[in-house]
Amino acid sequence: MSGSQIRSTAYDGSSTAHGLPTAYDVLPTGGALPTGGVLPTDTTEDVRTRGAGAARQVAVLPVGSLEQHGPYLPLTTDTLVACAIAREIAAVHPVHLLPPVTISCSHEHAAWPGTVSISSVTLHAVIRDIAASLRRSGVDALVLVNGHGGNYVLGNVVQESTARGERMALFPATEDWETARERAGVRTSLLTDMHAGEIETSVLLHTHPELVRPGYETADFVADDRRHLLTVGMSAYTDSGVIGRPSLGDAEKGKALLASLTESFGAYVAVLTSAGGELP
Repeated sequence: MSGSQIRSTAYDGSSTAHGLPTAYDVLPTGGALPTGGVLPTDTTEDVRTRGAGAARQVAVLPVGSLEQHGPYLPLTTDTLVACAIAREIAAVHPVHLLPPVTISCSHEHAAWPGTVSISSVTLHAVIRDIAASLRRSGVDALVLVNGHGGNYVLGNVVQESTARGERMALFPATEDWETARERAGVRTSLLTDMHAGEIETSVLLHTHPELVRPGYETADFVADDRRHLLTVGMSAYTDSGVIGRPSLGDAEKGKALLASLTESFGAYVAVLTSAGGELP
């Protein structure tokens, strides 16, 4: 992509809660699908300014996936959702916004075309390397904003890092999603809303409606008992790739979900920037 195809929003006159630019805007090119504004366009001076005077700097890393999300949501749905959450966070909290990890552990979706995975070992190594690089540059706290439920290894990465005395967190927790679900009026439980359901459809209808194709209105499919998922994969439970009620999705719910998660993130900043990492 050439430089002329990228437009920074850092100086468009908009402001954020912490008075610093959030640069997350990429224009679609030619006849290609729009990228959804997932690439930060900070300059090195933006990063320097944001970190100046901060007792402890925090970076946010969206982690998505490239996997099927039924016939109406894009393969990049998890990445788009993680980036939407991270973008909202950066508009309120003075964090460094990183570009996303776009391929992760989607092995349970291997039966569908377009799904691409890396091993959990590789994802673990990538996160550790990014965190180490950030620490060398003076950013000693990292939050992983995970958009894919199958990235189980991220919990292990955080546990091992904190045991070494490093500052790392995984967001959102189940409790954060549950609070957001209730505040947004999402009717489907987290158990039922497993994949390409009400939550993901709502977030994309709010942030990237041009990427949501027709069909979600009639694609509801429920499979709450998935006890053998890790052994047999998603295809044993759904033919369409959908588990949830996407027909209930709407843009206002997506907006409210992101607002709630952004509010919940404040507690994570407090823990990561406190002297001893204590709970607020």
